[in-house]
Amino acid sequence: MTQKEALEILKMGHNAYITGPAGSGKTHLLNEYIKYLKEHEVDVGITASTGLAATHMGGVTIHAWSGLGIRNDLTEYDLDELESRQYLYKRLAHAKVLIIDEISMMHHFRLDLVDKVLKHFKRNDLPFGGVQIVLCGDFFQLPPVTRFGEPETLFAFSSEAWKNANLHICYLEEQHRQHDQDFLRVLNAIRSAEVDEDIINILKRRYCKTPDCDIEPTRLHTHNSDVDVLNDTELAKIDRETYVYEMTSKGADKLVELLKKSCLSPEKLRLKVGSRVMFVKNNYEVGYVNGTLGVVAECDHFGPTVRTADGKLIRVEPASWTIEENGKIKAEIKQFPLRLAWAITVHKSQGMSLDAVEVDLSKSFEKGMGYVALSRVRTLGGLRLLGLNKIALEVSEEILLVDEEMRRLSIQQASALRKMSADTKAKLTADFLQKIKPSKKEKIHKKSAMEEVAELVEKKMSIKEMAKERDVKVESILEQLEKIVAVNGSSSLHYLQKEVSASKFKKIFACFKDLYSENRDYRLAPIKNKLGAGVTYEEIRVVRLFVLPQQ
Repeated sequence: MTQKEALEILKMGHNAYITGPAGSGKTHLLNEYIKYLKEHEVDVGITASTGLAATHMGGVTIHAWSGLGIRNDLTEYDLDELESRQYLYKRLAHAKVLIIDEISMMHHFRLDLVDKVLKHFKRNDLPFGGVQIVLCGDFFQLPPVTRFGEPETLFAFSSEAWKNANLHICYLEEQHRQHDQDFLRVLNAIRSAEVDEDIINILKRRYCKTPDCDIEPTRLHTHNSDVDVLNDTELAKIDRETYVYEMTSKGADKLVELLKKSCLSPEKLRLKVGSRVMFVKNNYEVGYVNGTLGVVAECDHFGPTVRTADGKLIRVEPASWTIEENGKIKAEIKQFPLRLAWAITVHKSQGMSLDAVEVDLSKSFEKGMGYVALSRVRTLGGLRLLGLNKIALEVSEEILLVDEEMRRLSIQQASALRKMSADTKAKLTADFLQKIKPSKKEKIHKKSAMEEVAELVEKKMSIKEMAKERDVKVESILEQLEKIVAVNGSSSLHYLQKEVSASKFKKIFACFKDLYSENRDYRLAPIKNKLGAGVTYEEIRVVRLFVLPQQ
């Protein structure tokens, strides 16, 4: 099926699964449909199973969009609690289309939970509450990682929600990433379980070869232990001071251990200026997601500053991971949301498209690993292969059968589409658009996050009350308050001065004036370094609201 045909199917309102080999243009197709929906002001949930994949479309994780977080199940109490969140109610009640990219990395039971949430918010028992569902991915990718305490992991197509959604299968056959014919032969041979001596010989030509570009290759390994050794070795090569940031925790021991096992940040995070790092949590307002790469630009005892690949400088603040029950936090850990990233695992590389890759597949332990690793790189010349074993080039028998069925169904859908008259397609498209376009009543002004926080300021809410009301971190509220200051000044925020004791406020304010009398970068770290443990970053940010200039 072509991208054009798949787009026609989406515009007619069918639930769909978009699939095809790596580089077949799946994300491009989604972006085209998103553009079409936005042009017609349709409420669309733009999500993916991972933060990195979500950024390719300007979206968020499905866990954040749906309010699920890290839950493995949903009680009636949980559903009522989700509905009590005003921002979540607006989002889900008004959504007409939901897109989930990288569906292969989503657990089957979580897709069922999304279905359950939407049915609850939409007040009906239709699949996904009657919202058009567009799933996208490739099941030749590796299955979702099962973490400690989670149910058995199955692919999303094993879920009840998938079976009930009446999905149109759109199997894209075009190739937009790899134009190297030898490399395409390799990838197609792995997908069809037809690897022979010729295919292996093509790969052998890349053994220990330097990539044909000036870019430092991303190193992929099959095991976390190998990644850790390589990262520690590279860290040791940097002749700079080592800073060690230790994870803090509170709550029941067993729940804390559960959080630690699911957290990608280490308990002891060792960093130096010059360290290559990866963010392991989403913070869209600050400007990073799970998978954002960067280099440590500054380091002190209060935390690191990271320069991302696009040049943005981020002063990293500690993040928290929690387990909640009946609205109460039962366990919490805090750590800087970073890990070393000279090397990453093949699992973590899914969804990436890279110019140069160095990979050792000699320790592959799961079918599909080789395909995922090799399909990350755009050309054979960008590959440096350090090792290979038999299982690396194998794929799951189950996925081979599923893929064959997907191709068959896609051919049927494409054939039916081609037989359809232009008038019929135009009518179905117009009818669906009429159904999902907002009515005049719905075309109310949609408030930005800053505007919503401004309304809470008018109610004289504290910063913590605002965070609870919007179900976000205190840091996110402070971000919006800073935007309010930039636009309207700080006069409406004066009541917030009481959130810092009078003596501390005076001390921090004077420090700002002293340090930044000749410039206006207003960084937090110099203030913290000068005043020490007696003040917190949160207190400094509150005071900074009354120092920042209006635009």
